[in-house]
Amino acid sequence: MIFVLLNWAYIFVTAFLLGFAFSRLTQRLFGYRPENIIEIIFFGLIAATVYAQLFSLFWGVGAAADFVLAAVCAVIFIFWRKNIMRLLTRSLKSSGAGYKAALAGLVLVWCYCTSRGYMHYDSDLYHAQSIRWIEEYGVVPGLGNIHVRFAYNSSFFALSALYGMRDVFGQSLHTVNGLIALLLSVELISMFTKRARGALGGFALSDFARLGAFYYLTLIYSDIVSPASDYCVMCVVFYIVIRGLSYLEREEKAAAPYALLCVAGVYGVTLKLTAGVLLLLVLKPAYMLLKEKRFREICLYVLMGALVLAPWMIRTALISGYLLYPFPALDVLDVDWKIDAAAAALDAAEIKTWGRGLNDASLVGLPIWEWFPQWFKTTLPAIGKLFVSADIVCAAIAAGLCVCFLLRPRNKKPVEGTADKLLVLAAVTASYVFWQLSAPLLRYGYAYVLLLITLTGGILYQRIGGNTRLVWCAAVVLAAAKAVSLADYAADMADKPYYVRQQDYGSYALESFEAGGITFYYPVSGDRVGYESFPAIPRRVELQLRGDTIKDGFRAK
Repeated sequence: MIFVLLNWAYIFVTAFLLGFAFSRLTQRLFGYRPENIIEIIFFGLIAATVYAQLFSLFWGVGAAADFVLAAVCAVIFIFWRKNIMRLLTRSLKSSGAGYKAALAGLVLVWCYCTSRGYMHYDSDLYHAQSIRWIEEYGVVPGLGNIHVRFAYNSSFFALSALYGMRDVFGQSLHTVNGLIALLLSVELISMFTKRARGALGGFALSDFARLGAFYYLTLIYSDIVSPASDYCVMCVVFYIVIRGLSYLEREEKAAAPYALLCVAGVYGVTLKLTAGVLLLLVLKPAYMLLKEKRFREICLYVLMGALVLAPWMIRTALISGYLLYPFPALDVLDVDWKIDAAAAALDAAEIKTWGRGLNDASLVGLPIWEWFPQWFKTTLPAIGKLFVSADIVCAAIAAGLCVCFLLRPRNKKPVEGTADKLLVLAAVTASYVFWQLSAPLLRYGYAYVLLLITLTGGILYQRIGGNTRLVWCAAVVLAAAKAVSLADYAADMADKPYYVRQQDYGSYALESFEAGGITFYYPVSGDRVGYESFPAIPRRVELQLRGDTIKDGFRAK
């Protein structure tokens, strides 16, 4: 736990300072400056991820990358120290004692959960080795040829490598998921604190999104020790939706906050491609800017999105030979390290069929009415069946609400903000449908599953004037039940010796072989290899190096 706290302190300081510098840039460019601490850290993490990926194009992301980052942050603090201290002081003074106590409790809870827990199967299969490759070499051409899952290239792995700090702690830490879960938890506190002060009032639509995020966080606290990108991208999706709705509810008239959230949506795409459908939210700031003919700002926002996307796309091209992987149809690069098109197509098919509960990649073209019943029956837990059933109903309701809005009589003026809220609902619905039709493994799309239910319910609640106290009591009961569950989990894990160090990756019996004078490791049984032995792959295969060193990369067999 101590290592986790120290690591978080470093992440907090560097992300906050990067985010603060970014806020000054947005003020100069757009006349808008984020003031919320969580929002500043959020954008700082995006900046840190872009930096880590850019650094990886030239060197391994290790001690040198952290040294440069620390130096840049020191310059930022020196240059804006008075403004930074003023912002932090104002934030502390505006926070009540209850808020500070809740914040301290959240830090301890997530620190405990991040220090120990269930290490996701895929983390010892390829997450750990992906991070290790970034730490050691940055990026290696054709790396996907030795294991196709290295070509998935989530930007989250570059961020994890940057903050792993192996040279400082003696192990590569994996605490970023826990910190992002903590930040999302802090964003949820307002749902309770504003009512604890006596302002029971009606629930805002953002509060219903917060309820969905709260439930999701209670599902992942035992797994958050793992550096799996699924948890990060789901938290980012929740955050974008919650902040976007919060802007609408405070009647934010500037386009900048909404446009910057769309830049954050591009960041979500680099974490996992399935987040791309949420970019439908770009319609609002695009309409606002086009209406006022602010073409310069449109170009700047597009440039920002491109800067977030470019290093991730370059890394994907270098690792796989494709601009997007696994999408072999986008075959525009003529490079000798390209993953074989048939292998890439098979990988894409396996992702879909695995998510659908099928064990045969040749069944990828099976129509939904043939695979859905078996998927629903065999792959979903009981609560998952309930959620998906509710989602099907909510998707129909959401479609009906959008159609009714579009076909309303011209002389009937809608309630202000209705179109914007329906746009958010439509983006979430489209994201859910995309998830359902592609690779519907529950952990790939939990945010869409929960948001579709909570937002549809929230809109209906507001339309019919639902019972506020009933919703409030349900939220309190849910929180109490989950608190009991968390306490049981904490008691079960109390004997684990991770109060100083963080639980490390798994350890496995491995064998080795040589290829091009380089020793590679593979498991004696199973397919997991962990982190320590490097380079390691799930099974022994024939490897072909492109040159004399491992940095030169690999060709397809």
